[in-house]
Amino acid sequence: MTIQKPDKSSGWRGSADLWVDAAYQLLLDGGVEAVKVMPLAKALGLSRTSFYWHFPDREALLEAIVARWEAKNTGNLVARCAAPAGSVCAAVFNLFDCWIDENLFDSRLDLAIRNWAQNDDTLMPRVKAADATRLAAMRAMLERHGQSPAMAATRANTMIFTQVGYYSMRLGEAVADRLDRMPPYVEVFTGEVPTDAEIAEFFARHGQKR
Repeated sequence: MTIQKPDKSSGWRGSADLWVDAAYQLLLDGGVEAVKVMPLAKALGLSRTSFYWHFPDREALLEAIVARWEAKNTGNLVARCAAPAGSVCAAVFNLFDCWIDENLFDSRLDLAIRNWAQNDDTLMPRVKAADATRLAAMRAMLERHGQSPAMAATRANTMIFTQVGYYSMRLGEAVADRLDRMPPYVEVFTGEVPTDAEIAEFFARHGQKR
């Protein structure tokens, strides 16, 4: 685990975001049971009491992690599904930005939250709600581009199940290799072949040429 210690000159208590960042790293490395106040304080080089300046208890810190996950992963996915697109292929490429850009969608956090929810009856409903929101956004995206409701639902399910399975398997695929696979995935998920221009635009967004 690598947690950057704060600059003490900026305030001995750190900040709420600093504590959440550190808790996020512990969650990724060791699961929710690893997220405890004393290890966090030690890793940050801050006092235990400084934690309580920002959070009333550990549960509030955990809630902040979940809120970050909801805002980033579900929020950005919904936004990409709603982004303007001239065709269904371009629309799915917009969604696929989430699978390439970790600034849009944090797959490691998504997996950690899902693993945590397996043993947390209060978190599991929020995971299910997030999935329902994501699926609804995908269905609406496909329907806007002429897909029937039944086909849109099937293809939305296929896309989300594929992505969850992908990062659950921890394939460690290079970005360039994954980009190369995206155009065929678009064809599978839409039933249409993306144009060369659509592929080139998608690659360019991620700093690659096609």
